[in-house]
Amino acid sequence: MDNLKKTSFLLFNLLALCSAKCFSQQKDSLYRATSDSLNIRKKAVAYVADKFAFTRPLNIEFIQTAPYKFTSEKGPNAIPESKVNHIRQADISANFNFIKRKTWLLGATAGYRYTSLNTDLSLPTSAIKTVDEDYHYLFSAFTLTYFSKLFNKRTIYTSSISGDGSDRHFERVKGLLTATMVLKANQRTRLMVGMLVNIDPSAQTPFIPTFSYEHKFNNGLIADIVLPRNIYLRKYVFNNGRLSLGTELDRTSFYVYDLDGTSQRYEYRQLDINSGLVYEHLLAKYFVLTAKTGMKLTTSGRLFRKEDSFGDPVFQTSPDPTFYVNLGVSFNPFSFLVRKNKTH
Repeated sequence: MDNLKKTSFLLFNLLALCSAKCFSQQKDSLYRATSDSLNIRKKAVAYVADKFAFTRPLNIEFIQTAPYKFTSEKGPNAIPESKVNHIRQADISANFNFIKRKTWLLGATAGYRYTSLNTDLSLPTSAIKTVDEDYHYLFSAFTLTYFSKLFNKRTIYTSSISGDGSDRHFERVKGLLTATMVLKANQRTRLMVGMLVNIDPSAQTPFIPTFSYEHKFNNGLIADIVLPRNIYLRKYVFNNGRLSLGTELDRTSFYVYDLDGTSQRYEYRQLDINSGLVYEHLLAKYFVLTAKTGMKLTTSGRLFRKEDSFGDPVFQTSPDPTFYVNLGVSFNPFSFLVRKNKTH
């Protein structure tokens, strides 16, 4: 079970930096293409844009988590139960393609996450230490995307270089290679498989398979599966909305300094499995309001030295499930909701 948790975290961590994010600004131009049904840009790239471009051209989110308790371990030693009084987060991200050609794209992504954490931490001596800290996590990436065919199937290749850090230091440079093949793409069903090759000293798994499946039922429901990112059952509602029920993965990561009175730098990472409802609503044509709520399950949270990997923690936590609310707004001129309205 522990290995499964590690693998799940790594899968999402890689996809969170996946270069396919830079497709989002291409979606409308792809749909306006007049070439036939075998055209790569009209079918393959449009589908990849929908499935993997979960960072919109400009996106802002605010996340509030209810108080919860957690157990922890420092090395081989178990620590008495502690409590998180609050976690408040704010996310800002943007991506764009600044060079667009017939068979390739060059894009960039940048983002910032603010985390405010207040915790009553139990010490091995049974004393309680209150930790009230703010953390700042920044990341950016440049991605080259190439469209081609392999075994007569539409295939998209990407290579990405990314970096992250904090408000105090630049920390890591990472690389990522992907290949995604479209096995089926028609009006009702779309199926893709792929592979990620990760170049990151802190990662444990260099090769990771990916899978994406969408099917539109006659009753208006849509099955949307993008492994390992999300599993959703979706339905368009009202004139400008979409309601989804399911599960998605989220990640919290930040760097920690001055922890033990030395210059040692640490990174904290945790994988969150968010299950519940998502409602998206189109406002003023190009703005999408998003509300998410449900239960958050954190499989594992780990603090490790920067030069080590997630698999070698010096401190790890096992939190209880808790309630969360996520409110966001994004500027997205190529929204699926815009396209839907144009068909009415």
